[in-house]
Amino acid sequence: MIWKIRTIINRGLNNMNTMETTYSKETTTETDFLPLNGTDFIELWVGNAKQSAHFYKTAFGFQSLAYAGPETGIKDRASYVLVQNKVRLILTSPLSSKGEIAEHHKKHGDGLKYLALWVDDAYEAFEKTTSRGAIGTVNPKTIQDKNGEVRVSGIKTYGDVEHLFIERKNYNGLFMPGYVEWKSEYNPEPAGLLHVDHCVGNVGWNQMNPWVKFYEEVMGFKNILSFDDNDISTEYSALMSKVMSNGNGYVKFPINEPAEGKKKSQVEEYLDFYEGEGVQHIAIATKDIVHTVKNLKSRGVEFLQVPQSYYDDLLDRVGPIEEDMGPLKELGILVDRDDEGYLLQLFTKPVEDRPTMFFEIIQRKGAKSFGKGNFKALFEALEREQERRGNL
Repeated sequence: MIWKIRTIINRGLNNMNTMETTYSKETTTETDFLPLNGTDFIELWVGNAKQSAHFYKTAFGFQSLAYAGPETGIKDRASYVLVQNKVRLILTSPLSSKGEIAEHHKKHGDGLKYLALWVDDAYEAFEKTTSRGAIGTVNPKTIQDKNGEVRVSGIKTYGDVEHLFIERKNYNGLFMPGYVEWKSEYNPEPAGLLHVDHCVGNVGWNQMNPWVKFYEEVMGFKNILSFDDNDISTEYSALMSKVMSNGNGYVKFPINEPAEGKKKSQVEEYLDFYEGEGVQHIAIATKDIVHTVKNLKSRGVEFLQVPQSYYDDLLDRVGPIEEDMGPLKELGILVDRDDEGYLLQLFTKPVEDRPTMFFEIIQRKGAKSFGKGNFKALFEALEREQERRGNL
């Protein structure tokens, strides 16, 4: 089945600047030349992986899973693997001031390096994407231990971000060869995080469409939703965004670029402080956002807040919902609806000192979209934080 919502808004003289907002979804993967089973893991390169691991366990409810470092024969880095349901997070830091990881952190601060994708054949994924123009960063290789083998390859994307292709059908170990079990007496209760819903990238001026083309031609993705500066703007700033999805919808990558405005947009602020393009936020799904957000707030996670007036006509805008309005209003949870249902979402503040990467908590009640109706309220909340930092 293919379905599409199309809205055409006349923006001016002779329809020369017509804007289209479209959403389409393929529900079959028969024609996918690059079948993807989902996100395998996300790896952040950070300044102190041990301390970062403690933060993500304490604040977000991740559990200890695996470790690699000097004790396992790796001399230049330490990596801690955390898990919560289907979300696997690797935190890696350098053990000296030299090398790629140290240079990455010097430039970007804590940031996402690898978006690893779970595939059936990592060698074939590399061959197909590089034959279509991708730059290979990890040549296909097989790593083994007593629990079997994992096959890995990788390609470059925007900025310093890379996609790894992970094939683990012949592996029965804890995580991957080279890692050992990480046992810890400190494992706070999970917070209800289920799986990665999507990851959003920020790219430079006029770079959104080239990267859209990359995902279309190199990885076989489709542009399922587009927003221009009329959709995502305030009095002061704006951005444009296109959502890329693979055929089965398991992997979705919205791509943002700045748009002209009176003042600096959130994307420009990100690009300035990250010193380049990169992943802006990671959206993680939950089945009970009220419970999850209450849990995260009690652990010290800070969220963006919208004015209470946002809720005055919420039900008129989105229609009936199953949730009680009281907790949504108290927690600042946003609601939006599309033709398939509705969603609830809330965004953290940046999780490091640089105003760069943050997280989104999202619960989908049928909706396939990304909260277009909340863009203005969200953007204004971000601008208030920018103004406090003196960056608007």
